[in-house]
Amino acid sequence: MKKLIYILMAIVTLSVTSPAFAAKRNIMELPLFERAVLIIKKFETLNHPKDWPYVGYGHQVQPGEHYRRGVQLTEAQADALLRKDLKKLCSLYSEYGKDSVLLGALAYNCGPGVVNKSSILKKLKAGDRNIFKVYTAHCRYKGKWHKGIHSRRITEIVALFVP
Repeated sequence: MKKLIYILMAIVTLSVTSPAFAAKRNIMELPLFERAVLIIKKFETLNHPKDWPYVGYGHQVQPGEHYRRGVQLTEAQADALLRKDLKKLCSLYSEYGKDSVLLGALAYNCGPGVVNKSSILKKLKAGDRNIFKVYTAHCRYKGKWHKGIHSRRITEIVALFVP
C-alpha cells in the first residue's frame, strides 16, 4: 500500500508543463531518457549566476570548459547541457541495458563514484532486480536523511525502472 501511495505521489509530482509533456498526456508514454530529463529538470531547477560553479541544471563547471562566472545560461543551453551530461552518464552504464538511464540519473545527482560503489549496482550485477529499498535509501545530504531527495528517488524509480 505504501509503495502504491509513493507511485501515485511520484506521478502527480511529474505533472509539469513542458513541450515534451504537453505533447503526451502521460510521462510514462515518453521514452526513458526523456522521462529522466524531465525529472532532473524538476528537482535540479535552473541555476543562477550566484550558484557558480554550477550552471544549467546542476552541471558543475570543470577546468577548461568555456562557461563564464556571472553569465546565466538560457533554457535551451541548459537543456542541451543536461542532455549531453546525462547521455554521457548513461553510456557509462550501457552494459546494464534498460537500467542505464536509471543509473545515469542517479549518477547525475550523486556522481558516478557513488553509483559505482553502491549496493544498487552490486544487486543489478548479481541479477537481483529487487532494488526499490536500496535505491530509495540514497537520500542523504551531508549525512542526514533529506525528504526532497527521497521524493526524487521515488519519482526516479517509479518512472525509470523497468522490471
